Amino acid sequence: DFLSPGFWALFWHRFGNWRMGIRPRAMRIPFSLWYRFMTHWVRWMSGIELPYTVKVGRRVILEHFGGMILVAQSIGDDVTIRQNTTFGIARLDDRAGRPVIGNGVELGCGVVILGRVVVGEDAVVGANAVVVKSVRPLAVVGGVPARLIRLRSRDEANRNRALRVRN
Repeated sequence: DFLSPGFWALFWHRFGNWRMGIRPRAMRIPFSLWYRFMTHWVRWMSGIELPYTVKVGRRVILEHFGGMILVAQSIGDDVTIRQNTTFGIARLDDRAGRPVIGNGVELGCGVVILGRVVVGEDAVVGANAVVVKSVRPLAVVGGVPARLIRLRSRDEANRNRALRVRN
């Protein structure tokens, strides 16, 4: 959807990565200036911050934009992220400790994921959960701090992923 703020946040994120391949550096400068202006514009208009340094997979969906600070190590394929979601460091003395979001993960609104945690493949994190420990694949977690609610079957996860990709 070209009118979706999530589309534009991902577009300028990918543009930021593309521009880093321009050599020599002097040729890259105008593209870098344009990238910086447009990412600030997207942040002001939609409330989505997604630095180009985050490795983002295919078919990532930023639903219901607003209040998204997505400073992760990486975000996998087929991930759905809803409004008011925050990824980031847990402590100032561990600036490299950013989350890793696996393939097929679904994140409810208001989710906070902090520190060197891995959210496993096809996991579901419920609304307003605070994740400070790694989440195993196929897990459904929720609460503050996030706790295991149940484990999903591989078939259930595949059905849900197929529905998200088709829509």
